[in-house]
Amino acid sequence: MLQELQIENIAVIEKADIGFGPGLNVLTGETGAGKSIIIDAIAAVTGARVSRDLIRGGAEKASVTAVFERSDAAGWLEENEIEADGDELILQRRLSRDGKTGCRVNGCPVSLNQLRALGEALLEIHGQNDGLKLLDERRHLSALDSFGEISFDVYSTAYRKLCAIREEQERLRMDEAEKEHRQILLSDSVAELEQAAVSPGETEELSARRDLLRNSEKLTESLQSARSALDGDGGALNTAQEAAWHCRHAAAMAPDLAEAGKKLDEAGFLLSDAAELLRDFQESLQFSPEEYDRLEQRLKDISRLERKYRRPADELQDYLERCRSELDEISSSDERLRDLDREAEKQRKLCTELAAKLHQERVQAGRRLAERVETELHELSMPSARFRTEVADTGKLGPNGADEVRFLLSANRGEELGRISRIASGGELSRIMLALKSVLSRGDPVPTMIFDEIDTGVSGIAAQRVGEHLAGLSAEKQVLCVTHLPQIAAMADRHYVILKNEAGERTMTQVELLDREGKRLELARLHGGDHITETTLLSAEEQLQYAENFKTGKKQK
Repeated sequence: MLQELQIENIAVIEKADIGFGPGLNVLTGETGAGKSIIIDAIAAVTGARVSRDLIRGGAEKASVTAVFERSDAAGWLEENEIEADGDELILQRRLSRDGKTGCRVNGCPVSLNQLRALGEALLEIHGQNDGLKLLDERRHLSALDSFGEISFDVYSTAYRKLCAIREEQERLRMDEAEKEHRQILLSDSVAELEQAAVSPGETEELSARRDLLRNSEKLTESLQSARSALDGDGGALNTAQEAAWHCRHAAAMAPDLAEAGKKLDEAGFLLSDAAELLRDFQESLQFSPEEYDRLEQRLKDISRLERKYRRPADELQDYLERCRSELDEISSSDERLRDLDREAEKQRKLCTELAAKLHQERVQAGRRLAERVETELHELSMPSARFRTEVADTGKLGPNGADEVRFLLSANRGEELGRISRIASGGELSRIMLALKSVLSRGDPVPTMIFDEIDTGVSGIAAQRVGEHLAGLSAEKQVLCVTHLPQIAAMADRHYVILKNEAGERTMTQVELLDREGKRLELARLHGGDHITETTLLSAEEQLQYAENFKTGKKQK
């Protein structure tokens, strides 16, 4: 449940702090006072995409904070590893002129997508355009499936497998000319890559050897000098060996010198090993100009293959294997196609059987939905309305089965059932939408429903029934409603009036929670505008009395 809403610098609202309660919360006010802006603010703080134009003129930043009951989103908090803050769930959304947005839940930064997912678990907003959405028959199928709690898991798995088979069939069913052309390309690639036989790491090895040979003359000079210094006449090796011999001779007379003799022997061995390494390395530098040319040509060939196949040398071997595999696939495509045809037919039959089960579930759910919606419509002052759910099996499999779903309506006695788009007037459309939302929402765990001026085209007795309906719905969920109709406003458990005032050169919007007398005056204004008389006040009082009695009777049932 939405408990509190704090708004700063949103459109004409400089600052507002609104406390909502359970039951029916109604917002009224003059046209343009800012009623729908409050709904826009709620949408923003629950993850809706908003324009920076929503920021109040002259302000660089805006913010909305909403406090909900924590229990409404316990699962989301656990899934997103966000600590609970007592019994409250605090959502914050900051907007700035530069387009940046900051989202937080209980003080923790979250992405806009995370905030939107949380918002979907907390509330539903139904606006004036929802009636128009109802005309879109593409939405009727999902609405019915939601009501019937129809599961697609088994069918979806089977349909995805059928699509995968069909995709493979399509890939293999290339015409003969294309197949022959592809075979030639693949055969040439396989032959070229097999002949090249580029191995992983070969480029690095060849480059290292080439660089070595390129500098062989200087290396040879350096190595020769090092060897001469080691094992030439008077070199380090001979000197160390001679010193070791003298030290061993001296150690016979002075045993303390034995350690020095050992170290000189070790030095001699190390110098001998170094000399051998230098000699071996120098001998490896022996090469012919032909070797250098071969290295250069090999590197050029590999570089050309890298450019041709648009991949590094180390991946050429993997590409060769893929070419071989595709070539084998094309060569055996006729046989594979026959296998796929058999698999596709088997899978199509399975999907058809599963789609038939979905169809039966939808037909049954459609009957239940029609009965429930028809009952709701009768309560909404459409006593002769008939509602039907048409579920047609098209025989064409798709992601959701093979059905087309259409809601049909007869608004008046004697009229044939027809498409809602052709039958319903504006006021009827509002009531049909409310009836459908009421039926669908009763199985929906979302705790708060918001209706933004859904009373378009509704008046008189119909408006009275819509108010009663919202009051009944608010016994199960928290309901927020923006309205111009006194029949709906009278049913409010909490009534807020939106006031627009001018302060200097600026327009300011204020939100006030009305007491009972304030409700009576506001209902009188809704009836008579600024011409409030004793008669309109008496009428408003009667309406309040009726609403109180109605709600008391509802609670006692």
